[in-house]
Amino acid sequence: MAAIESFYDVIRRQGITRRSFTKFCSLTSASLGFGPVAASQMAQALESKPRVPVIWMHGLECTCCSESFIRSAHPLVKDVVLSMISLDYDDTIMAAAGHQAEAILEETRRRHKGKYILAVEGNPPLNEDGMFCIDGGKPFIEKLKYMAEDAMAIIAWGACASWGCVQAAAPNPTQATPIDKVITDKPIIKVPGCPPIAEVMTGVVTFITTFGRLPELDRQGRPKMFYSQRIHDKCYRRPHFDAGQFVEDWDDEGARKGYCLYKLGCKGPTTYNACSAVRWNGGVSFPIQSGHGCIGCSEEGFWDQGSFYERLNKVTLFEVEKNADEIGFGAASVMAGAIGLHAALTAVRRASNRPENA
Repeated sequence: MAAIESFYDVIRRQGITRRSFTKFCSLTSASLGFGPVAASQMAQALESKPRVPVIWMHGLECTCCSESFIRSAHPLVKDVVLSMISLDYDDTIMAAAGHQAEAILEETRRRHKGKYILAVEGNPPLNEDGMFCIDGGKPFIEKLKYMAEDAMAIIAWGACASWGCVQAAAPNPTQATPIDKVITDKPIIKVPGCPPIAEVMTGVVTFITTFGRLPELDRQGRPKMFYSQRIHDKCYRRPHFDAGQFVEDWDDEGARKGYCLYKLGCKGPTTYNACSAVRWNGGVSFPIQSGHGCIGCSEEGFWDQGSFYERLNKVTLFEVEKNADEIGFGAASVMAGAIGLHAALTAVRRASNRPENA
């Protein structure tokens, strides 16, 4: 059996210089928020470690995760797929089909037992013995469990694999089920979103490739490096929220001034994702910047949480429950109090400086 090449072996064969390789590691490390030490570790790992075998399977989904993935700019998806990892099976983009594709799947499972990453896009339906999703002549649930047996870990791409998404929304006639509800004996990294941000997806793959371990996860199984902060916390409209300046109706004066979209249903205050920091399309924009509120697609059950345009009744502001109408009044009261205090201190200072008080 031929040894698996490292990332560095592959790019050197393609004519990439050592200088370009080092630059790639530095830029990728910076784009993921790592420091210079991590860049050196990344270079060492990509030089010495064999590429991680990846099997990418599809259940009930719309392929939006794949569409997002192939648009990654930092790193470029071509570097991830063709050099950083060994993408041995993905029935959506691989050249092989039919029996040939299934043979490749079996061969990869046998050759890399216990060493491959199982990336899953979509989810399995459990109703009627899984007959609502047939893959390679078998119910997807059977194929998923079979391939998970010998996987090192599982990546649940998108809201479908992580939470169930629209397929699992009430009344859920097919009994579509998140991956972690049917695979319980393997570590699972949830990368939710509908779809996830491209650089978040390639970032997770890059981390595993570089450090040979899974990233630190939050209590819901999401990588903390991308899901530890609310969209609201880094949203450029946040100052308007704090000032009580809200868009009241689509395309009103507030909308044209870039006011906060909370009153029109934005779920940014309760959604944990990197949209407002990493953004989309190579960092160009994200939904809130484009004038539409966040729909909370990285949170569990977001399809069943009511209308996307129905505002949250309460949000947490400085550990105090406030609604949108109270925020502006509270901000104004604080400002008025500060102005009053400043005026009082100024009057006292002036009085103390008069000659008769000397």
